[in-house]
Amino acid sequence: MTQVVACIDGSAAAMTVCDYAAWAAKRLGAPLTLLHVLDEARFPSPANLSGNIGLGAITNLQKELSALDEQRNHLALEQGREMLDAAKARANADGIAQPTLRQRHGALVSTLTDIEDDTRLLVIGKQGEAHSDNEALVGDNVERVVRSVHRPVLITTGEYTPPRTIMLAFDGSPTMDKAVDMIAQSPLFRGLPCHLVKVGEENEALQNAAKRLRESGLNVVVAAVEGEVEQALHTYQNRNGIDLVVMGAYGHSRIREFFVGSTTNSLLRGATVPHLVLR
Repeated sequence: MTQVVACIDGSAAAMTVCDYAAWAAKRLGAPLTLLHVLDEARFPSPANLSGNIGLGAITNLQKELSALDEQRNHLALEQGREMLDAAKARANADGIAQPTLRQRHGALVSTLTDIEDDTRLLVIGKQGEAHSDNEALVGDNVERVVRSVHRPVLITTGEYTPPRTIMLAFDGSPTMDKAVDMIAQSPLFRGLPCHLVKVGEENEALQNAAKRLRESGLNVVVAAVEGEVEQALHTYQNRNGIDLVVMGAYGHSRIREFFVGSTTNSLLRGATVPHLVLR
């Protein structure tokens, strides 16, 4: 696991994604890759139309449609390269001298799973091109990526603000145990105050997590809050000026995935700051 990968598209979130990815790459001491995937569903590869109307004949209309598809794909690839060039300039301004540019034609999720072994952190916008005008929606690709990619996923929203304070939404699950270890060990969070927040009563697991984080040198604030999970966590985040939220993702069993997945999606829908989602 080496690189930070930033998903670049034509949405308004692309430059914010680039900024957070550059921030993470510098703190982790990892190379930055800017990735654009041309969606196979919207821009299919040229098809072999022989045999479609019998006896291998291809009508002039089919030839014209195929040529239009090829031209459309070519223009979309050119537009993608321009997006990557703009993202590269942004990364340069953020202090990343030589980001790697990659462009693929296919499905985003399968592309990301293909490079998963070389990915340390994935950065993606909360809304893609199709949902960029509605802050209450989470892009379709985001949910698919979080469910499919077994790497930390940083989901950005709004304008870039360098994180100064983080919040770990603690629920005592095995995923949270791994999250505590990651926060304790990762240079990504070194020197940042950490709010360890649990919805419900304070318990031994919460205190043990706080102890591990403090032993790593972090300044930890422990809080147990009451109320509905999503509202209680967002209220705490807003009141305490939290810049970045760390949370667990979907469970593995169908029952756990239903409940945890529902909570994850609800938290992301209401997110006004970046959320780092862990598996």
